[in-house]
Amino acid sequence: MEQGIWLDSDKLGQEDEVREVLRHGTLSMGFIGLAECLKALTGAHHGETEEAQELGLRIIGHMRRRMDEASKARRMNYTLLATPAEGLSGRFVKMDREIFGSIPGVTDREYYTNSFHIPVYYEISAFDKIRLEAPYHELTNAGHITYVELDGDPLKNLTAFEKIIRAMKEAGIGYGSINHPVDRDTVCGYTGIIDDTCPACGREEGDVPFERIRRITGYLVGTLDRFNDAKKAEVRGRVRHSTGSLHMPQAKERVQV
Repeated sequence: MEQGIWLDSDKLGQEDEVREVLRHGTLSMGFIGLAECLKALTGAHHGETEEAQELGLRIIGHMRRRMDEASKARRMNYTLLATPAEGLSGRFVKMDREIFGSIPGVTDREYYTNSFHIPVYYEISAFDKIRLEAPYHELTNAGHITYVELDGDPLKNLTAFEKIIRAMKEAGIGYGSINHPVDRDTVCGYTGIIDDTCPACGREEGDVPFERIRRITGYLVGTLDRFNDAKKAEVRGRVRHSTGSLHMPQAKERVQV
């Protein structure tokens, strides 16, 4: 506080309250695991049934109203955050598994799903994922993200790439991301998609590994070594959408949010 991290905080004395200073920032409450919550309550997550989607929106809508009510009552900036919870996603599921046992679709994986996301392992079209996650963006005013995972280089199918961007814009996605693999051979410098052999120099991955850029919890990283087991498991389980098979739904099927 004395170093001015908050506006006017450097003016505070040792015995002063921080109440007035905190009004310059936000106080956010985050949540994870909406999908597992809905699975426990209804037997399906919001990617599987409309009933679950409606309940999910009521739950997160209620949480947002509580934040707004607290903001008005206390004259502070309380906000709702759709968070990946890097550390808690694995820790919480372990704690719940000890209490409730292994419940299919709820505690039987190494992690709870990021915020309001459709589970990464669930087979769903890119456009349905966007449509179902979009309404939650308006409710989470402290931050949110929806991403689509591609299995190849979008430069080879810019039409598909543009379709995804337009679908996000029209659905009301506040922060959208398209994830795709970016590999680099640190020996010859080739950048692109590398399987086991570099397309440029023919070198196979060995003592000198290829650099593989991936997005995890919002960060672009060249290695997952520093991330916990829960997040590594999430990356392994992600469904990837083929850039060659992306088809926009018909206009009458699209939902405007």
